[in-house]
Amino acid sequence: MHFSDLNLIEPLLRAVRAEGYDTPTPIQERAIPYVLTGRDLIGCAQTGTGKTAAFALPILQRLVQNPPANSNRRAIRVLVLSPTRELASQIAEGFSAYGRHTGLRTQVIFGGVGQQPQVDGLRKGPDILVATPGRLLDLMNQGYVKLGSLEVFVLDEADRMLDMGFIHDVRKVIAVLPAKRQTLLFSATMPEAIQELASQMLVDPAKVEVTPSATTVERIEQSVYFVTKPEKRLLLEHLLRDAAIRRVLIFTRTKHGANKLAEQLERSGVSAEAIHGNKSQSAREKALSNFKRGRTRVLVATDIAARGLDVDDVTHVINYELPNEPESYVHRIGRTARAGASGMAYSFCDSEERAYLHDIEKLTRQHIPVVADHPYAADFGTLPLTAARKPAGRPGQERRSPRDQRPSYPQRRPYNSGPSAREEQGRSGYGSGQPAKRSTTQPTASRPEHAPRPQRPAAPGSYSHLAASPAQPYASRPETGVADGEREEQRRSRRRRSRGGQRREHTPA
Repeated sequence: MHFSDLNLIEPLLRAVRAEGYDTPTPIQERAIPYVLTGRDLIGCAQTGTGKTAAFALPILQRLVQNPPANSNRRAIRVLVLSPTRELASQIAEGFSAYGRHTGLRTQVIFGGVGQQPQVDGLRKGPDILVATPGRLLDLMNQGYVKLGSLEVFVLDEADRMLDMGFIHDVRKVIAVLPAKRQTLLFSATMPEAIQELASQMLVDPAKVEVTPSATTVERIEQSVYFVTKPEKRLLLEHLLRDAAIRRVLIFTRTKHGANKLAEQLERSGVSAEAIHGNKSQSAREKALSNFKRGRTRVLVATDIAARGLDVDDVTHVINYELPNEPESYVHRIGRTARAGASGMAYSFCDSEERAYLHDIEKLTRQHIPVVADHPYAADFGTLPLTAARKPAGRPGQERRSPRDQRPSYPQRRPYNSGPSAREEQGRSGYGSGQPAKRSTTQPTASRPEHAPRPQRPAAPGSYSHLAASPAQPYASRPETGVADGEREEQRRSRRRRSRGGQRREHTPA
């Protein structure tokens, strides 16, 4: 089948030929006829199968064949939501490329950059708006985006929206859309939350599922290298000596790891740049542009780049660190073998990642061949998967019991419970300069229930004789060598002298 067999208008066919395409992919062949009839659609296909053209071409044809009644007032007629800035930019580029002969305007908005240029573009009246959820809601709240005339709504990479926590923002956007519209939902996987969302926002949708969910492209040659974590970088440098690895995308799990690996590769003489969420939008666009143009051989990325990056002729994808979610593996290696080409995917696996490898093979329902012929090969065959799932502590490190993990500082005592604070001060040697010592004496079962509690001897200079012990009556005090009557008389004498001094002090001269 050719694109000309899909009943597309001539301006679109010319643009498709200019892009170098002649034969539609399976998702395009099956989805375009449904969208042309105006029916809601659920498209489930893996990344790299041409989903953008599957909805962009029929939408452009609909807009051309059904111009608005009021041609003087241009309003947003199509809204496309995408989870990432890179994907939004590429979708907008696709609409612009396929609609170059139609006269339709496309505007893209996303966060991470100043909004004023985007506001200026909105004031010109775009027909098609491609946006990320956060920036779209911001501009809607400011009154710059009005969707009252919307005809088509496209939710692309819906499962990625769910993973990134945008699903609530998506619901807010859907709540303000016109009820009468065509809705298209595209997703690589269909979790239950996405199925529930589809049932709420689509009406009698047609479902196009090209391949089973979470399956890998058959044209990708996959392999795994068992290697210890400290030797991963050495293995990577060893593999990059192969000139056949012309353009390689390397994935790490963390942003810090991506920066560190890119710097290490630069020091070893390999041109590399990093792209992740902490980079500014201009830095991300520059790194991606250099990679597309061949100025940079290696692009080190986190999973933010695993969706939507459409770079031609990526010869290799290397999983420097295996993803902890097996679905991410499918999206990572889908960056190669695009548009009918072939590609290779290498995965480095250390002892703590064997469980991740097991989950990936279980999800994709295939065994990934192991490459053992390399200078840094490690044998993890005898290590159980349970040990890989939960890494053990450092050698020689003992696990403390909950009792030992209690803080060593004294805890605040409940009100009116136990011995008084003065007694505790006396027991701990307060006022003597001696630190308090924790008692190691355990109560014995042989002590009679009503036997007097043994008393700790008072520290020199302490005031423990001023406090009564809980085991003794208040009147029973330790002997101090001073009779009770004598002590009371001394207190009265001090009190009289104190009052007399105060009276003399205020007596006028």
